[in-house]
Amino acid sequence: MLKTTLLAAAALLATAGAQAQNQPVIGLITKTETNPFFVKMKEGAAEAAKAKGAKLLTGAGKADGDNAGQVTAMENMIAAGAKTILITPSDSKAIIPSIKKARDKGVLVIALDSPTDPADGTDALFATDNYKAGVLIGQYAKAALGGKPAKIVTLDLFPGHPVGAQRHNGFLKGFGLPAPDAKSNELGGKAAGVACMADSFGDQAKGQTAMENCLQKVPDANLVYTINEPAAAGAYNALKKAGKEKSVVIVSVDGGCQGIKDVGNGVIAATSQQYPLKMAAMGVEAGVEYAKSGKKPSGYTDTGVTLIAAKSQAGVDSKDVKTGTDLCWGKK
Repeated sequence: MLKTTLLAAAALLATAGAQAQNQPVIGLITKTETNPFFVKMKEGAAEAAKAKGAKLLTGAGKADGDNAGQVTAMENMIAAGAKTILITPSDSKAIIPSIKKARDKGVLVIALDSPTDPADGTDALFATDNYKAGVLIGQYAKAALGGKPAKIVTLDLFPGHPVGAQRHNGFLKGFGLPAPDAKSNELGGKAAGVACMADSFGDQAKGQTAMENCLQKVPDANLVYTINEPAAAGAYNALKKAGKEKSVVIVSVDGGCQGIKDVGNGVIAATSQQYPLKMAAMGVEAGVEYAKSGKKPSGYTDTGVTLIAAKSQAGVDSKDVKTGTDLCWGKK
């Protein structure tokens, strides 16, 4: 009886070991661990991995722009058996050599949210059309000002990042100002008459400081574009501190749950909503398929964008706060 029990236990262990060996291992590397956008992306990847029977490894840089942290995470994941890496590149150029090494080893690398520079540095990209996201809030801002001369402040990401450039330049385009096209990683603005441009790194505290500095230069600013909603919250705090929050239109991008609350509360006039849960789920599904069949995704897949505003503007297609709340981060 004991011998039979031992043999059965050994068989179960062997089966479990074989299953673990065949289990797809997928790595997710985000820019930071604290930004709500990436927190939700991580949750979406974990849910998809559990549903698909994959093992998920996660890592992140310490802050936006921390390429070294992302490189270390990638190397550790590949050493742990990851055959697919999903990454939101912090430095779109500096990460390329590490991605090339991974791909040369047969690892599938998919960019989420942010492309590399060049864009074909990864096998595929699942992301928002960030230029379109910028165009939508630019169109809304133009209508919201109602013909008043614009004194524009832009709180950007940091120089050279594709997402930062695409959102910024799309905003200019939507507002009707001269703007570089969607392929440019250079920020337009100075030639277009933007009154103050500052880097926020997508951070609330840095966004507040940047807005305070811009108010010193442009005390009569009436329109603020921000790279994301944490930066928008920082801008609002600076404006409120100066007693100017009611005279300035703030537009942003992300459409996170807190960001949509801020739209409803009048902190942000409008935001372009994107869907990180969808990006993460698609990435995990592609990784599982690659493990099963060797089939790789390729090119760019648009994961959608929707303009959310508390107050609609004539000629601008938008959805209301309830819709934004129902869809925030891509939840169903």
